[in-house]
Amino acid sequence: MDRKAIIILVVSLLLWFGLVQMANKLYPPKPAPPKPTNSVAGATNVIGSGVTNATGTTARASAPTTPVAAPVLPRPSAGEQLLTYTNTNARYTFTSHGGGLKFAELLKYPAVVNCRDKNGTNTNDVVSLNRKAPVPALTLLGAGVLEGDGLFVLSRTANGVRAEKVLTNNLYLVKEFTPGSNYLLHTTVRLENRSSEPVRLPQHEWVIGAATPLGFEDESLYVGLIWYDGQRTDKVGASWFANKTLGCFPGTPRAEHIATGTNFVWAATHNQFFTVAVIPKEPAPQLVARSVPLPSPTRAEKEQHPKALDKQEGYQGAFVYPEQTLAPGQALVREYEVYAGPKEYNVLAKLGTQFNNNLDLIMEYGGFFGFFSKALLLSMNALHNLGLSYGWAIIVITIIIKLLFWPLTNASTKSMKRMALLGPKMKEIQDKYKEDPQKMNQKMMEFMRENKVNPLGGCLPMLVQMPVFFGFFFMIRSAIELRAAEFLWICDLSSPDTLFVIPGLGLPFNLMPLLMGVTMLWQAHLTPPSPGMDPMQQKIMKYMPLMFLGILYNFSSGLTLYWTVQNLLTIAQTKLTKTDPAPGKGAPAPAPSPKVPIAPKKKRK
Repeated sequence: MDRKAIIILVVSLLLWFGLVQMANKLYPPKPAPPKPTNSVAGATNVIGSGVTNATGTTARASAPTTPVAAPVLPRPSAGEQLLTYTNTNARYTFTSHGGGLKFAELLKYPAVVNCRDKNGTNTNDVVSLNRKAPVPALTLLGAGVLEGDGLFVLSRTANGVRAEKVLTNNLYLVKEFTPGSNYLLHTTVRLENRSSEPVRLPQHEWVIGAATPLGFEDESLYVGLIWYDGQRTDKVGASWFANKTLGCFPGTPRAEHIATGTNFVWAATHNQFFTVAVIPKEPAPQLVARSVPLPSPTRAEKEQHPKALDKQEGYQGAFVYPEQTLAPGQALVREYEVYAGPKEYNVLAKLGTQFNNNLDLIMEYGGFFGFFSKALLLSMNALHNLGLSYGWAIIVITIIIKLLFWPLTNASTKSMKRMALLGPKMKEIQDKYKEDPQKMNQKMMEFMRENKVNPLGGCLPMLVQMPVFFGFFFMIRSAIELRAAEFLWICDLSSPDTLFVIPGLGLPFNLMPLLMGVTMLWQAHLTPPSPGMDPMQQKIMKYMPLMFLGILYNFSSGLTLYWTVQNLLTIAQTKLTKTDPAPGKGAPAPAPSPKVPIAPKKKRK
């Protein structure tokens, strides 16, 4: 690759990243269409198992057609009544406006990890799920007889909270909320026809809740909905609703997503570390997800969080049920288990076993890389339980991984050293057969075979270790155990280790990724270049770590800690192998000189 090509490549990359940053400013997104454009395909389930009357008969339900077009909660004229229920893990706040769960506060988790009291943040605040959502969780939405003033009567029960109201045509709606252990909230909803005439229920929705950011800055990468149909999981988030062209340029935003399938075992709203998962006793027939605007931050919130976004999006999910008819005296009863808590693998796995529904898939540890993520998380927690901090646990796991791969990387390093020693001879072959590439490749392969070297030997260890790296990446990104975990100067291994903001530039000074970049440059300096590589390409490979530094600069310090330790161990291994004699007596044998016939010695007479 010549110098001109390098310049063109660099300029193209700069232009590309510049266009990506300026796209939203130059071409603001188009407003979302007022009506959903999606349609439902194949939604043919008949729901009736939850509808009973005094004689034990079951109301038959027709198949769902299309979701109710973005139903909204009526605005009650009366003031809002709030009722709270507190147990060891959480404080649940219920509202009379919609008769649902307004938000759940997790008492063991601070809302903000207080790194040296940044911006004077109130550290007494705790994580709150579904806060600022436009609709409470477990709200009934629908048209026709289900419409009303949206005002419920709240009361306490022996074990929880009740919300009740009388709808039109003497349709009685009552919800029973019973908090339990492991962040569970058992919910029973009952619709009863107390009139003397049949009542037709239109298609309706039970709201799961809304996925909202944990803080006030851009967390769109982590916020969304995920669901499970008994066979596989699926999800939607900011990228799906934004619908950007090529993932960068604004397109027409999507307003609604109709999930395919007819057997929804659970669905969950989530951010990076927390989730609200709703598990129906009987699988739901349909699921809808919508993008909803969230209230702008207040002036006080702006003062505490200068980088707070003026506009943030949430993603609301709801189970959709088909229309059906209730006979006089007949009732429709549905039961839900609501998990509002941390995305902690051990807890979710235990609940998944209890309900036989693979609830731990909320962690997204499925697939090939998920296997490594799960194994690394369990190993890290096991080391922590032995008394190590999470920072030291990451270091010990990195050392163990390095020892496991030592034979492979050791053989690779020796192969690269031998390739470097054979470089001059390989260059001669390239120069000799440069006019005939096919013959040159043939001779090069023969030469390598004779000297027992493999051109892919240096790449193989990297390819083998890539699943471990991606497993570490996905694990650290979602491991709530690392939230607020301290190590040396780092106060939160799940976020960047910002020591201060550079005055005048407004850029954070993150030390750990800088150390990672230094170790990567050191490692690249010690790695011998591949024989025959163009000098300009060698320089690119030498300074490639700077690109990784830019990519990972604002990633979690736990990930950069892992990579830094990995680099230091690789450097130590390279130093050790340099002291070993190179294969083949330390240097390749010189090329045999042409045989010259030797005159026979004259016999002495």
